[in-house]
Amino acid sequence: MTPVVHPEKLDETGVAALLANLPEWERRGDTLFRSFRFGSFRRAFGFMTQLAMVAEQLGHHPEWCNVYDRVDITMTTHDVGGLSSLDAEFIEAADRIAGECGAI
Repeated sequence: MTPVVHPEKLDETGVAALLANLPEWERRGDTLFRSFRFGSFRRAFGFMTQLAMVAEQLGHHPEWCNVYDRVDITMTTHDVGGLSSLDAEFIEAADRIAGECGAI
């Protein structure tokens, strides 16, 4: 069972520091968004499958959409009404796994 985590909302300084290391992610209000592209549906789905395991471990799940070779992810922490350290952990894993899965 996934432990219950009560993250704290990042302040503006924390969000700015997070974004400084994430040039591919776009801030949209209280969320961060990125679109990933892969060479095929199979690779995109493989990415989502691996990332789903991370989401379960963190107890923190993305808003995402898959259309053929594209996966769009929007991250926020609803419990705090904005971005938290859980979003940062998930995003770090998403970027790493995307590279492993051949994101283009």
